[in-house]
Amino acid sequence: MTRPVELRVRATPRAVPEVRHRLREYDYDVRLCATELLTNVVEHVGEGAPVRIRVLGAAEPGRVRVEVTDPDPCAVPTVRSAAETAEGGRGLVLVSALADRWGVEQGPGGKTVWCELVPDREPAGLAGRCGAFER
Repeated sequence: MTRPVELRVRATPRAVPEVRHRLREYDYDVRLCATELLTNVVEHVGEGAPVRIRVLGAAEPGRVRVEVTDPDPCAVPTVRSAAETAEGGRGLVLVSALADRWGVEQGPGGKTVWCELVPDREPAGLAGRCGAFER
């Protein structure tokens, strides 16, 4: 297992590739989930919001937990279907397809959106789980 990481960034489009680079020790799915959750903060909480990103071992051995914490306790993410021509709206579809589980923990000072993955696992066949991408 790779060492735990904690990053503190401002929610900006420029922070997304920076976070992806700083998590390079982790596999692609972990980096993708972390950056999709960060992108949700940019889009739905607002640019400049302070964000804490943690990647650590989960309660179950062999799993990795990604946590993205922001200061808005009310903007709770939900999986939505995106129009085929839409440029966005698929982030949580990707997270829910890649992660074994995900959720939201709300508190008075904000919320944490988290997901747990099994790194380096064979792909589970996303076509059946991501209807928005089927043609």
